[in-house]
Amino acid sequence: MDWKYNPQRSRNVFDPKSNEPFRLSRSRLELFHGCPRCFYIDRRLGTDRPPGFPFTLNAAVDTLLKKEFDIHRAEGSQHPLMKEYGIDAVPYPGDQMDEWRENFKGVQFLHRPTNLVITGAVDDIWINPKKELMVVDYKATSTESEITLDAEYRQGYKRQMEIYQWLLRQNGYPVSDTGYFVYANGKKDRKAFDKKLEFDVQIISYTGDDSWVEDIIKKAHACLMGSEIPEAGKSCEYCAYRNAARKHEQEGAS
Repeated sequence: MDWKYNPQRSRNVFDPKSNEPFRLSRSRLELFHGCPRCFYIDRRLGTDRPPGFPFTLNAAVDTLLKKEFDIHRAEGSQHPLMKEYGIDAVPYPGDQMDEWRENFKGVQFLHRPTNLVITGAVDDIWINPKKELMVVDYKATSTESEITLDAEYRQGYKRQMEIYQWLLRQNGYPVSDTGYFVYANGKKDRKAFDKKLEFDVQIISYTGDDSWVEDIIKKAHACLMGSEIPEAGKSCEYCAYRNAARKHEQEGAS
């Protein structure tokens, strides 16, 4: 790589006059997809949305799943779940895995047409006999309903996987269109807690299509280069709240 991201910048705010590559994470592209206004206020003006509550239990499940699959990564063997679901692959043993998983690093690619460094931290990568990398994402929930990828909020999970697939391809790796979601579902039918939470774990396959990624990067860049705050996303609850609060404040002051 002939570029280097400068970590000394106090805030990752886009400067349209700068020639320095600008780092844009997968989650920020998702923010742009949902609401260009919030994206612009964040990355161009420097004010992010209020942070949500941390999903610490989900993070614990992620960490333990990574440890579990890492045992098989070191051995070059299949995880029992892979055998159960007939997945002909093993955890990818590449030295890059630690960096690819690390937040604020992840898989990175400099998109030269926009000078944006697109990044995304993966949960796991498997490799099949064709030497194709397979993107894997860990998810945790607790529901009695059948887990599918049909829910509206889970469309973002699909886009997440497709951006990872795009990033790996841009780095020169052969990547399978097929990726997997490893879903841990907390059981609520036990008689007591007994200081432990049990999970059913299933794997859901997904065939990705990253053909849209290039276009959204260019649109996000055009948004950042603009001099006016764009319109809000149609379903943005943050913008709806701000508008409602502003209206009440103005009425209260009149």
